Amino acid sequence: MYEQFFAAISDFIHDNWMKVLTGFVLMGLGWFFGKRKARADWRKREFFHRLNVSLNLLIPGEPLQIRTLLEKTCEDVFLNIVATDAVAAAARQTRPDNPLLPLPQSDYWQYLNAVLNEVSEQFSVGEIRRDLGLPVTRGKYLICLTCECAGEMRTRKVRAMVIQKKHLENFPAVQPKLEHASHITRWETLRVLSEQYKKNPWQFIELELSVA
Repeated sequence: MYEQFFAAISDFIHDNWMKVLTGFVLMGLGWFFGKRKARADWRKREFFHRLNVSLNLLIPGEPLQIRTLLEKTCEDVFLNIVATDAVAAAARQTRPDNPLLPLPQSDYWQYLNAVLNEVSEQFSVGEIRRDLGLPVTRGKYLICLTCECAGEMRTRKVRAMVIQKKHLENFPAVQPKLEHASHITRWETLRVLSEQYKKNPWQFIELELSVA
């Protein structure tokens, strides 16, 4: 039995050695270039395959605060390699004066809705409490897709900004204190987002959250 099995394998390799060799060569090249790109991304601190969802808090009398709600690979969020590649390509094209991803308007809602679904899942308990008539606090938020490249960014990655809608509609005229000096970049980003929300609201999606 074993002799027949190994004979069949031997015959297959003999008849298809070129295809087998080509397969191993392509696999080796894929591994080599993948490692090479990973090293380059690490040196440049660029991680366009990652999506960071950050909450931006503008509380009167307190410094600007940035808190991560979740972080995943882009493919886990957008569920499609073509969409993931498009997001990464758009992230590389952002400018210091406009960090919003330059994605096609016709597709923008699909990308934003994918992020909205991820954020909504984090707050699903609040929606159940609301449905049961239990006390909750509700708030309207906006989500947009960015990749900051201004200032001294430690890392560049796709960032979904989450902020209360009222803050972008009535952006503070006076800069608050900053938890960290590097957060001046985020303050400038939020100021640009406020301007862009008035000009291009299709680059944002609204989300109502309920919390206990």
